[in-house]
Amino acid sequence: MRSGVHVRFGVLGPLDVRTVDGAPVKVADRKVRALLADLLAHAGRAVPADRLIDDMWGDDLPADPVATLRARVSQLRRTLDDAEPGARALVEKSPPGYRLNVRPDDAARFEELLADARAATDPAVRAALVTDALSLWRGPAYADFADAAFTAPEIARLDELRLAAVETRAEARLELGDHEALTAELRVLVDEHPLRERLRAAYMRALYRAGRPAEALTTYEDLRLRLGEDLGADPGPALTDLHLSILRGTFAVPRDLPADVTSLIGRDADAHEVEGLLRGSRLVTLGGPGGVGKTRLALAVARRTRERHPDGVRLVALDEGLEAGASLDDVASFVAGALGVRDDAGVAGDPAARLGAALRGRRVLLVLDNCEHVVEPVARLVAGLLRDTAEPRVLATSREPLGISGERLWHVPPLKADAAAELFTERAAVTVDSAATRTAVAEICARLDGIPLALELAATRVRALGVRELAARLDDRFRLLASGRRDAPARQRTLRAVIDWSWEPLGEPERTVLRRLAVHSGGCTLDAAEQVCGADVDVLARLVDRSLVIVGEGPRYRLLESVAAYGVERLHEAGEYARTRRRHAEYYAAFAETTDLCGPGQGEALRRLRAESGNLRTALDHAVRDGAADLALRLVNAMGWAWFLWGRSGEACRAFGRALAVPGGDPDRTATAMTWHTGFAMLEGDGHDRDRRCRDALAAHSGRNPWAEWFLGFTRNGFGDLDAIDELVSSALDGFRDIGDAWGEAAALATRAAQALTAGDLSRAGVDGERALELFRKTNDRWGRLRVIETLGHLAEVTGDYDRAARLHESGLRDAEELGLVTEMAAAVSRLGRIALLTGDLDRADGLHERGRRLAVSESHRRLEHFAEIGLALSARRRGRLDEAETILRGWLDWCRDIDGAPGLAFLLAELGFVAEQRGDARRALDLHAEGLAAARATGNPRAVALAMEGMAGALSLAGRDAEAAASLDAAASAREAAAAPLPAAERGDVDRIERRLRRGRPR
Repeated sequence: MRSGVHVRFGVLGPLDVRTVDGAPVKVADRKVRALLADLLAHAGRAVPADRLIDDMWGDDLPADPVATLRARVSQLRRTLDDAEPGARALVEKSPPGYRLNVRPDDAARFEELLADARAATDPAVRAALVTDALSLWRGPAYADFADAAFTAPEIARLDELRLAAVETRAEARLELGDHEALTAELRVLVDEHPLRERLRAAYMRALYRAGRPAEALTTYEDLRLRLGEDLGADPGPALTDLHLSILRGTFAVPRDLPADVTSLIGRDADAHEVEGLLRGSRLVTLGGPGGVGKTRLALAVARRTRERHPDGVRLVALDEGLEAGASLDDVASFVAGALGVRDDAGVAGDPAARLGAALRGRRVLLVLDNCEHVVEPVARLVAGLLRDTAEPRVLATSREPLGISGERLWHVPPLKADAAAELFTERAAVTVDSAATRTAVAEICARLDGIPLALELAATRVRALGVRELAARLDDRFRLLASGRRDAPARQRTLRAVIDWSWEPLGEPERTVLRRLAVHSGGCTLDAAEQVCGADVDVLARLVDRSLVIVGEGPRYRLLESVAAYGVERLHEAGEYARTRRRHAEYYAAFAETTDLCGPGQGEALRRLRAESGNLRTALDHAVRDGAADLALRLVNAMGWAWFLWGRSGEACRAFGRALAVPGGDPDRTATAMTWHTGFAMLEGDGHDRDRRCRDALAAHSGRNPWAEWFLGFTRNGFGDLDAIDELVSSALDGFRDIGDAWGEAAALATRAAQALTAGDLSRAGVDGERALELFRKTNDRWGRLRVIETLGHLAEVTGDYDRAARLHESGLRDAEELGLVTEMAAAVSRLGRIALLTGDLDRADGLHERGRRLAVSESHRRLEHFAEIGLALSARRRGRLDEAETILRGWLDWCRDIDGAPGLAFLLAELGFVAEQRGDARRALDLHAEGLAAARATGNPRAVALAMEGMAGALSLAGRDAEAAASLDAAASAREAAAAPLPAAERGDVDRIERRLRRGRPR
């Protein structure tokens, strides 16, 4: 009953009056408040005036009680009307007295929720509804009128409902397995209400399921004595039957499969596979880490297989009534009770045989859930059951295998990325409406390892934090995910509790290894686990069996990120963090230093280093943070060549910069690091003050260092400085020859060949390149071979020998693929794209250039991305798609000016000039080719100069300056002839077009 006037009244606590928007309404006069409470306590019924007078004043009546009552009624009406205009109408004159045309809002809502809870069949829903109902209480009902006679009946009624609600919620939580927490809560309530049988029954069930049957029997005896002494009565039949079942050890709740409350996401294929295993095996155990969804998957499979088990599918939740250390008899009795069959534990005989006799001939599926804490007796029970009977089948869930004959173990994997994102967004009720949100969701799913329970816990925080803030706070995951569903078992309500459940049963050797493994990033090898963590194979095997360590190929051992975070906390608790971290850094420094990246084992060495890249980064982080300068320098110097081969100059620059910033390093190691750092900075395009930086790096070495000279010479490519580069590389070549270093000699010759090709000295490029290839073949260095092959392939391309160029680049691509060098793959693929372009296969050229571009982008390699995109622009211009070509070319213009230097800029300006010429824009073409000619002359490469002069000829011919155009073409041809590199037929398209224009313009 509620009028259209919005005033809200609360009585589940002190009397409370508020407007609909929550503003408090002050009812100042004590008698007016009493009048309001009296009317509310009668819940919309009329209260006679004389009753109200008696309730308010008793024997101490005012001079004119009726008039005074009317005044108080008027005062109440004014108070309500001041709060909400029109609210005075709520207080009605209703002979023979007054009524309040409304019920207390909180009490009415409380009763509605209780009614909904009683109608709910799902215990989780029932528990949640009752919890919401009880949350409406702010204290005792009518707390400020608790002693008034007029509120006593209503207070008694509401208190009874409140206590019944507590009992209802307790029973629902028992069904959900929350017996541990309930034992303490119900004990307090039983002490307050010692004669309530329903409350006592819930308490007995909680105690029994918590493994405390003796206490359950004791509390029953306490109630029996109290009833006899106080009321001369006995406990009711329901409580008596419960007492008897506990005495016999047969108390359990036979459970069919619970209904699904939420959808199962991402497990259809898994359920189908497990279902197939269950057809062929009588025991299938679903393993996996805590929270991965073993129970949900087992229930899904059980539902799908009902028709094959006509005698029933039964869930036995072993964590709801059995504690660690339970005996075989305890487990057999509990399983029998859960199945609703008799197991007389007092009868002699093997418990498995007794249970088998009870199930013989019954085609039943037993879902034994959460076996890990009682795995030994469960394994013995199941082994005997399968041995003595032919019909029952068992689907078990456990964080470790049962380890008996006939068991088919199937590890439940974390959810894949798409399924994890779907689960998280559904549980969080969020819409992925932007790229930023999509990225944050992906990060959350990845960092929580795709574990469904962790994702569901995280989803509960989205309403308060939002998706992006949640992702940003996952480093503090145990505090962040410290609450979850109230209807979940205690061990699944927080992320920490999930892992605690697996940690507690471990012995000290397993705990020690598990916490020390946490310092690794991306897992570790068996040798690392032994050296860093003090592990042995047996301990690792036990941790793998318990789903705490994941084993992969190698073998390689890793922890889920949440388990690793937990391990770090335990490592701190044990006082081992700093010591283990240092041991980890020392191990990986030695590992990197002893990994030979030159020679025949190059591919395998790179794979090993790539597998440990996370550990090497972590080791460097620890060394820098601890101020261990030499350790930091050892790590980066040992990794320098790998970063170089992988093309990760940006990562290398940052790492060397961090290591060099730690004071106190060994001078020789510092000199090496300075050389690496300077070279990588130039590879990144940072040519600032390069002369001084190179001099400083070389001077830091205690003597002449051919490797440092070569590396700095190699990395200065792209900044012009041809004389400086040649000086460094030639000096390095002499130094390598002096010490008989064949690899170094090959590297210097290969670099000199590439520089000669850039400068247009084709003869020297060929001689040095062939000699370098011969030496690299002798040293069996595949990276060196593919670097020389790239130069020789480009040389063959320049001279028009496209078949040889293609063969060389294909050979280089094979080497790069086998070494796993993505940047080198990008270079070879794009070079093959150039050959396809020159031979007229534009579709293949576009495919190869696009593949090369994707590979370069994946490694953040701007030079190779530029090379591939320019190939796409060349193809677009040849197809006549001038707008597309110009867009690509202009996108790289600033980069070429700032980073790539004169060679790249000259070519880019030539291409833009040709685009302008083909559009008929003579002025623009002349400007571009003039700038391009200046850049080409700065390179000293006659081929670059020739290309610019050919472009200038086209612009001049378009402007009607035919004589100058013809002279420019003649000069270009002479430059090419002088360089012994005449223009191949496949590259004559622009020159042929210009010559045709000139012929049309000449008089006959």
